[in-house]
Amino acid sequence: MTLDPITLGVIQAGLQQVCDEMDLSFSRAAFSPVIAEANDRSDGIYSAKDGSLIAQGIGGLPVFVGAMQYSTRTLIEMISEGRALPPEPEDIYIVNDPYLGGTHLMDVRFAKPYYRDGEIFCWLSNTGHWPDTGGSVPGGFSASATAVEQEGLRLPPVKLFKQGRMDQEIYAIICSNIRVADQRIGDVKAQAAALAKGAERLDALLDRYGDDTVREAIGELRRRANTQMRACIAMIPDGVYESTAWVDSDGVVDEPLAINLAITKSGDELDFDFSKSSPPCMGPMNSVLATTLSSVYLAMRHIFPEVPISAGAFEPLKVRRPEGTFLDAHYPRPVSGCAAEVSQRIAEAVFAALVSALPDRVTAAPAGTSGNFALGGHDPERGRDFVMYQLSGGGYGGNADHDGLANGCSTIGISKAPPVEIMEQAFPVLYHRYALREGSGGAGKHRGGFGLEYELELRRGDARASFVMDHGRYGPQGALGGADGARNEVTVWQSGRAHTPPHLSKEQDIAMVAGDHVLVRTPGGGGYGDPFKREPEAVLKDVLLERYTRDQARDLFGVVISGDPGEIDAAETARLRHVR
Repeated sequence: MTLDPITLGVIQAGLQQVCDEMDLSFSRAAFSPVIAEANDRSDGIYSAKDGSLIAQGIGGLPVFVGAMQYSTRTLIEMISEGRALPPEPEDIYIVNDPYLGGTHLMDVRFAKPYYRDGEIFCWLSNTGHWPDTGGSVPGGFSASATAVEQEGLRLPPVKLFKQGRMDQEIYAIICSNIRVADQRIGDVKAQAAALAKGAERLDALLDRYGDDTVREAIGELRRRANTQMRACIAMIPDGVYESTAWVDSDGVVDEPLAINLAITKSGDELDFDFSKSSPPCMGPMNSVLATTLSSVYLAMRHIFPEVPISAGAFEPLKVRRPEGTFLDAHYPRPVSGCAAEVSQRIAEAVFAALVSALPDRVTAAPAGTSGNFALGGHDPERGRDFVMYQLSGGGYGGNADHDGLANGCSTIGISKAPPVEIMEQAFPVLYHRYALREGSGGAGKHRGGFGLEYELELRRGDARASFVMDHGRYGPQGALGGADGARNEVTVWQSGRAHTPPHLSKEQDIAMVAGDHVLVRTPGGGGYGDPFKREPEAVLKDVLLERYTRDQARDLFGVVISGDPGEIDAAETARLRHVR
């Protein structure tokens, strides 16, 4: 059978739509703001044979692209080896074990076999960020954990739903090991309902076109994605491209961790070698292999967005297993910072390596941190405990065409910060400020985007704050002569006294009482190109909008502004730029 292009395109869009509807169902039914409002979740369809990616929702987190493929493949292998129970129709497995293809423990995966005529046609899988999975601190972001058990409950693949009915004993075990357990049932049912919606929509697609036709289309789409990625890679000149990205610290030892990358381009393939990176670390900034692989895949998706999401797109990307480094964590290494932080440093290393080869496609470094802030405590007015999780955006890097986006979502996903109104309704906090951090973008011909600045107050009760962020020591890298973006800054005001975490953007168990404040200033993106080649009119506009001062315009961009409200002093600007 040979598919015509129209049928192939319709089936491709149909598979995408199945995943998009799962995403939408999941977010709309979930209870937790991090899923319902921030969309920290993803849904996809995976091969019954080897778990390879068939389709993923466009609104899902890119970092889950490779990780969910890896975890589904591992589940299939464990079933075949007798290490997990064999599936039956309407079963749903739950797993969050990082070493079995996961990310951190808070990212909980559901996997459901999808049957046609008594045989598994494919797997439906999704991931949602649970606000808490136990561990030593509320929210799971233990900045000084030295073992994964300190981060929360670790689940191997077990059947939470058996033939459509939830196993109450397993659910009771889970609830007995996590905080605010009474609120998890909403997220659990939403996650399961999303898979049911996917099965319903997949039924309709297969009934319309037939199993054999859809199966052929899936194979053809994988082949075409492979071909398209190879064609894109061929644009890169052959050679070796190197870079280094830095993680501030591991949260325990106050020394930076290096991600050293060498990319070898040969023909239509890329080889990624991280073997010279730092060894495994004591703290939670280790990355499991699945996250490391997924970070490379998502970085290449940023560079070549026209290549469809499919396992075929990953096949020309050869990532050597970085054994003996902190990018290949094994039990019991702690990993809470891998998905949200280390993954973004890996992507940053890919961008920094390839920007000289693809200057029209690759940007300067983005903010590169999800700004993980967890606050857990007791609300006396409502008579119950709470766990609040706040993520935040930052500036994107400048690029060949324009300035970076201000307050964009993280490199690894499309998650957005929940509205402050929702957070104030759900938790005993009050936001005093939520604004752009102007001037934080790195100077360049095209400057970096601006980060975010927010300040909140604990209104009542007592709580403990934990931060697992990054770019507090080094700002996001500029590219091709551009300056680095501003660094991350965290301050906790306790009884009027300012406290800065010793690891700058990482600390746990900071005691807070009513009236205490948290101030977070996220990084701006790196600048792209020589700042003294920036159009003077663009600099003037930034100054008039109070994004930069006149002194900064002179010092950073070589543009002299005089008069009121302001005009460019062309002669002095030309002299200053010529002297440099």
